[in-house]
Amino acid sequence: MATTSFLRSVNRVFFPMGRTARSARLKRSLTVRGQTATAEGGLWLLSVPAVCYLGGELYQRFRRAATVHALSQVEEVLEQADYLYSSGETEKLHQLLLQYKSSEDAEFLWRLARACRDLSLMSHVEVDQKKKLTYEALEYATRALERNDACFAAHKWYAVCLSDVGDYEGVKVKIGNSYIIREHLERAVKLNPKDATSLHILGYWCFAFAELPWYQRKVAAMIFASPPTATFEEALAFFQQAEEVDPNFYSKNLLMMGKTYMMMKDNGNALAWLTRARDYAPHTEEDKQVHKEAVDLLKKLNA
Repeated sequence: MATTSFLRSVNRVFFPMGRTARSARLKRSLTVRGQTATAEGGLWLLSVPAVCYLGGELYQRFRRAATVHALSQVEEVLEQADYLYSSGETEKLHQLLLQYKSSEDAEFLWRLARACRDLSLMSHVEVDQKKKLTYEALEYATRALERNDACFAAHKWYAVCLSDVGDYEGVKVKIGNSYIIREHLERAVKLNPKDATSLHILGYWCFAFAELPWYQRKVAAMIFASPPTATFEEALAFFQQAEEVDPNFYSKNLLMMGKTYMMMKDNGNALAWLTRARDYAPHTEEDKQVHKEAVDLLKKLNA
């Protein structure tokens, strides 16, 4: 309908006469001497392709302008979403992005996955709602990955959300997904080596398998011929890389540096990093949880 209205407008610009007036003019030109009729008729015929070309050019400009406008609207919403995320406005962010849950754009979908996950971690959210949000987060992350396999953030948040779902599906499923999780994290780092969060999560993956309890190691041995393994040294290397890429970017990276040094019996460095985690200005619910854990661990170190 919009295209029809547009073409009618073009028609009015280039053919201002009504249909009856145009027919009358053509008739008059044909009743005078043949030479006049031929000349005017020829002029009219020659002008048609030019008019069609100019109308098509205007239509293409109209389409390009509409596309640019749509892209600017998308960028505006994404900028607003990123601002809300950096401000710790988790619930407002979730409400904003929920309006775009049917989007086919991976940039909307991975952000919505992250927002659902962050909301699920908030202390006031009921248990049933936490579970619902966790599975929704995985659904959005999966769709983001299907829409754009070259999006590093889609790989990262798919890995994170897949790990979270494992908390509801048992140790066997969680360990069974471990290689898939690491594969997507490594893909995220390959696509964007400067993303500190992906490096942090890889460190967390290594830390989790380095401290895996003996009974879970037995489960892992039943699932895999060669079960996943890692060391605290590997975990520390990823946490350090993340800190080098973006210093002080995340309270939990500071905490995990301290915890890893504790596991390696390096109490001096553990004290330094846990102190930094404790003193990190909290912006989110997770920051507050990190602060509490850092305070508790420092008490143990100083006991």
